[in-house]
Amino acid sequence: MAPVSSGRVRRRARVSKRADSQTRSAEDWWWDSLAPRGSGYHLLQADSMLLVLPDLEPVRARAHRRAPRRAPRPLARGPTSAAKPRAKPRPEPSADQGPDSGWGDRIPLEVLVYIFELLVAAHGPMPFLGRAARVCRHWHEAASHPGLWHTVTLSPPLVGRTSKGNLKAEKKLLTSLEWLIPNRFSQLQRLTLIHWKSQVHAVLELVSKFCPRLTFLKLSDCHSVTADTLIMLAKSCCQLHSLNLHHSMVESTAMVNFLEEAGSRMQKLWLTYSSQTTAILGALLGSCCPQLQVLEVSTGMNCNSTPLQLPVEALQKGCPRLQVLRLLNLIWLPKPCGRGVPRGPGFPSLEELCLAGSSCNFVSNEVLGRLLHCSPKLRLLDLRGCARITPTGLCDLPCQELEQLYLGLYGISDGLTLAKKGSPLLTQKWYHTLRELDFSGQGFSEKDLEQALSVFSGTSGGSLPALCSLNLRGTRVTPSTVSSVISSCPGLLYLNLESCRCLPRGLKRAYRGLEEVQWCLEQLLTSPLSSREST
Repeated sequence: MAPVSSGRVRRRARVSKRADSQTRSAEDWWWDSLAPRGSGYHLLQADSMLLVLPDLEPVRARAHRRAPRRAPRPLARGPTSAAKPRAKPRPEPSADQGPDSGWGDRIPLEVLVYIFELLVAAHGPMPFLGRAARVCRHWHEAASHPGLWHTVTLSPPLVGRTSKGNLKAEKKLLTSLEWLIPNRFSQLQRLTLIHWKSQVHAVLELVSKFCPRLTFLKLSDCHSVTADTLIMLAKSCCQLHSLNLHHSMVESTAMVNFLEEAGSRMQKLWLTYSSQTTAILGALLGSCCPQLQVLEVSTGMNCNSTPLQLPVEALQKGCPRLQVLRLLNLIWLPKPCGRGVPRGPGFPSLEELCLAGSSCNFVSNEVLGRLLHCSPKLRLLDLRGCARITPTGLCDLPCQELEQLYLGLYGISDGLTLAKKGSPLLTQKWYHTLRELDFSGQGFSEKDLEQALSVFSGTSGGSLPALCSLNLRGTRVTPSTVSSVISSCPGLLYLNLESCRCLPRGLKRAYRGLEEVQWCLEQLLTSPLSSREST
């Protein structure tokens, strides 16, 4: 009988513990652990958010913060059962406290605007601000802050291939902008229009009336940009100094008239090369934009085979403050300098020069010297595709602190015309400042590359080299040379060894990140080919 009675006692104890665990739910446990009573914090709960806020006012009872869980209704077993107690009436809120509208109204307006600024910086103002304005009045006031609408990108939805559907989408978006621009865009600074075909003039007319602080305008794949539209912007937006017309159909007369009106304050200009670009460049050569700092001319979607004739000396006189010059994927034919003609003033403030291209290139050492003979501040030099440039011509440049050098050759099959030596001249001159180096496709010999890259392992003063990106694709680099470079450059984060014939199989690929580069070093040190070279 004793074992039976003890079993019953234990079973009853387990049942009692189970009943206690059922009365205390997991939700109550979370509430008590996150904000226990007397800790000075309280919880505010919404559909998808839980905030822990300090007590700035007397803490309300937990029954007022969330609805209490109803207890199971007891079953009436007879007339002797206890009477059901009456529920106490809920206290009404006082007149000075007002009704509780939720956690959204408790966040200060300045804090909410700052949160919106972070979201706008990451994802843009639209469509987030439009949706946030519909949450409540407090959010509507924060989303209406003009400082959140300083950078906007407008693109009508692409309905289909039919032009009629796209025109209807543009008109529908224009009706929304007729209210949005006057009421939200008063502090607009950067505007981008993409894929506008027919309503560009109407949109820019609204911008010229209500956006006096506009400084940057980009028209990408936009049509029907007339001279009246650009002149209207130049006269109304007095702070406009940057214009990007990549892949847009703009008449040369419209652009020339705009530069005559606003050229004195223009600082950045992006153009797509076409048959009408010559007239625009003529305006630049005539000192129409003396404050210009960035000039980029590139080909559009359809590559133009017409060579671009650009006089170097005239451009130096017309744009003396140029800092960035990009002539991308162009067949650039520099006008020859006559005999006895002195060199131009140069670009004393130039920091970036990009002449990269995949087609025939006429840039030689003589042309490069005419461009950079007075550019000691140069930091980036991109000569990809310029097969006529030699290391000897690069060593004559006056820049001493070059950080990025790109000499890759892509798609050039004639390896007999490539330079076989001279790479050590480049690394010896700029090894202390080079961060990115591109030798892909060059025809340097194995010994020449070994001498060039060994410079990074013998840095003077105990300072580590700054090299973080190295492209050796298609070169004759050896495993011992690669392993020495990786060992001497601890900050190397990118290494391209594709199509390197002297390397063992399985290692001819691109390595991104410190872990992959160190893995490549381990494989090179343990490979049988590298051990043969060391012996």
